[in-house]
Amino acid sequence: METENLLPDIIQTGIFKAPIQKVWAAISTSEGLSVWFMPNDLVAEVGHEFKIDAGPFGIQPCVVKEVDEPNRISFAWGKDWVLTITLQTIGDNQTECTLIHSGWKADYVNEFGMPHAVVRERMKGGWVGIHQALGKYVEA
Repeated sequence: METENLLPDIIQTGIFKAPIQKVWAAISTSEGLSVWFMPNDLVAEVGHEFKIDAGPFGIQPCVVKEVDEPNRISFAWGKDWVLTITLQTIGDNQTECTLIHSGWKADYVNEFGMPHAVVRERMKGGWVGIHQALGKYVEA
């Protein structure tokens, strides 16, 4: 894969006051993911094809690429991106959660006529709020 034409990944890391199994349920089930991210029909099994309802951008196809319960899940999102979420226990009742959104191509325009560089900047800000929504959900 050519790396010279890739833009940096979007990375969000936070520590949530919740046990790892609770955070795992929030990132690896359709029900959990629907609360803080987007409606979907995820099943945490490698190779499972599922859909995310991305609102104005329509139904987006996804495929589960990796599952390492309760530490890591990764899935291809649409034709361009990969979303990876890693979890690590911190102390007695906290979980470090890192979200990585990769696949940004510098000179690429998506199917909506938007350059990846523009979409990436919008998504970078959006992931801050989405990651905070995950934290509120698991800490409730």
